[in-house]
Amino acid sequence: MLVFLFWALGIVLIVAQTTLLEYLPLWLGRPDLVFVLVAFIAYRFAWIPGIVLVFVLSWVLDVIAGIYLGLYPLVCLLVFTALKTLTNKSPVKESTYQIPLVGLSYFLMQIFFYFVYSLFLPDMLPEWSWPGTLQRTILVVLAAVPLFILFNRLYEYILTRRLRSKPPRRRSQRAI
Repeated sequence: MLVFLFWALGIVLIVAQTTLLEYLPLWLGRPDLVFVLVAFIAYRFAWIPGIVLVFVLSWVLDVIAGIYLGLYPLVCLLVFTALKTLTNKSPVKESTYQIPLVGLSYFLMQIFFYFVYSLFLPDMLPEWSWPGTLQRTILVVLAAVPLFILFNRLYEYILTRRLRSKPPRRRSQRAI
């Protein structure tokens, strides 16, 4: 149920990112909401459900808006694996590293995307812009704060609801 709910949430974010956010002016920027969800999944979900969920959502986004099929799922799976590995059994409090790691991983993902695109389309590649890259990274970090709060509340609500829905077991009392 939890995986299905976050899959549906991911589909809503993909629709919002590919339709509604396209109307924002270019100078304002467009945050990558699916990337924030991928980071949240890396922090909260187990390995197998997380990998499946990240792959399916990134694949859907890649089919809808990708230039080279398979590149966005590859990057999202790499980011998921890196975040999951870095934060596994970390002694540092979660709230300390979650948002900064989202920003750092998004920044590194942009560099990786630019490098791969420079290999495939060197003549059609726009010039690298540090201010634009930093603006997109800051925008993702700013979008990650309220989205993480929303995702975390939804995640905890589903977990507590699932625990409440199981009735307590009663021992059958036999007459002696």
